[in-house]
Amino acid sequence: MNERRTFHLHFAYSLIEGVILGVLALNEFVFIKSLHGSNYQLGFLFQFSMVVFVFLVFINEFIKRAKNKNRLLIWVGVITRLPLLLIFFFPQNQQDVLATPIYHYIFLGIFFIYYFGNTVIYPLINLFLKNQYSHQNFGKLYGFASSANKIVMLVSTFFYGMILDMNDFAFTFIFPVIAILGVISVYLLSLIQYNSPELAVRKQRFFKSVKNSILTMTGILKNNKPYTHFEIGFMFYGFSFMITVTVITIFFERELHLNYSSMAFYKNAYNILAIVLLPYTGKLLGKIDPRKFAVITFASLTLYILFVMLTESFPAHVNIAGVDIYFTLVIAFLFYGVFAATMALLWFIGSAYFCKSEEAGDYQSVHLSLTGVRAMFAPLLGVLFYEIAGFRNTFLLAIVSLLFGIAVMYWSYRKDRIG
Repeated sequence: MNERRTFHLHFAYSLIEGVILGVLALNEFVFIKSLHGSNYQLGFLFQFSMVVFVFLVFINEFIKRAKNKNRLLIWVGVITRLPLLLIFFFPQNQQDVLATPIYHYIFLGIFFIYYFGNTVIYPLINLFLKNQYSHQNFGKLYGFASSANKIVMLVSTFFYGMILDMNDFAFTFIFPVIAILGVISVYLLSLIQYNSPELAVRKQRFFKSVKNSILTMTGILKNNKPYTHFEIGFMFYGFSFMITVTVITIFFERELHLNYSSMAFYKNAYNILAIVLLPYTGKLLGKIDPRKFAVITFASLTLYILFVMLTESFPAHVNIAGVDIYFTLVIAFLFYGVFAATMALLWFIGSAYFCKSEEAGDYQSVHLSLTGVRAMFAPLLGVLFYEIAGFRNTFLLAIVSLLFGIAVMYWSYRKDRIG
């Protein structure tokens, strides 16, 4: 009975979260196209979604010590989602926004708070679901909810893009709705019964426990060489990904002048392909070494960036129903669909290949913490390099970095297998 009730709550949360994620899919484009934020401000907006992982080791310890995790979830949801209501008071035209640059900083601050909340909410979701779903049903039930989430996200992105093309300041009344939906979705999760296991009283002081966690993570990197190679390869990939995300958004707006419907079209296209491919990539990851799997992932991102870069030299396109369809971008996003379908798995479960099941949490903490570390410099470095050297050279730098990542993964796989 508890499992069925948990699934109903989880499914409802996933539907609402799908609407929210569909809106956030266009967030960086809204910031540069409607609000006319600067290149570096756009870099910060993306950076905030990743750099919060730096604090993960502190947050995990805080979550472990929280006695009432359901109440913690509600408070975090309210504190980090309700600030979106403030966007309702933003001006309705570009002139007023540009006349008062404070709105850009308010927007950035609101979303830093929002993304910071995810570092508490997401671990609690996994904790609650693992507590209530049986082992044999976990994958099936989680898969149903995730599929529904993806479908709703696609529909949400499509209609949000259309609305923004009719009124590019429509986000001022959409985000307050998202604020309320965000609180409701988190509240639904908090209704999931959590049976807290009996734990020994934590005698260590908070910062002593944090220090021990850091020592555990550094020990993993020092003693598990194949995993260290895996993370080095990921650093090359992550650097490439992070220096190009913001620059590609700038490229789409400043160079190609895409409208919101076009952006929604490309984002939905790669997501649909990823959904179709996920069952097959999941089977593939179960059969081969994650470093070998990573070669496929990194290569698909390399080809995506390459074809985005080629769009500057070969801008042939057609306009269908208000959507600008660039031939090279269609090819690029086909490769990005492959990337999304493989990275979705590699990101979450790749680390588990290198350790025992009971160590998976520590290994994933290492993985996420290193993500936060590179997020501290890579997005803004990408903007700086673009402003100095232009789009093409920035994309070439990213491609070279990915090739190094591919080389590290392949070398490590060969070395470990031979050894």
